Amino acid sequence: MITKTKIKKWGNSIGIVIPQEDAERMNIKIGETIMIEIKKKENVLRELQGSMKFGDPKKILKEVRKEMESKWM
Repeated sequence: MITKTKIKKWGNSIGIVIPQEDAERMNIKIGETIMIEIKKKENVLRELQGSMKFGDPKKILKEVRKEMESKWM
């Protein structure tokens, strides 16, 4: 499960809050030990960089029009 939460300061420490609906979905109880994977949220543009493939704009437009015709007309 992936969820988004913020780091909060608790005294001299930091902590995270697991949203109630996520805790219920995962059946997490107070006092249980869990394992978490921490991944820092990067710049959205940096995350997308290289993930989109660009090609010939005319070919892409032709494919989109063809797909739209088959669904809407």
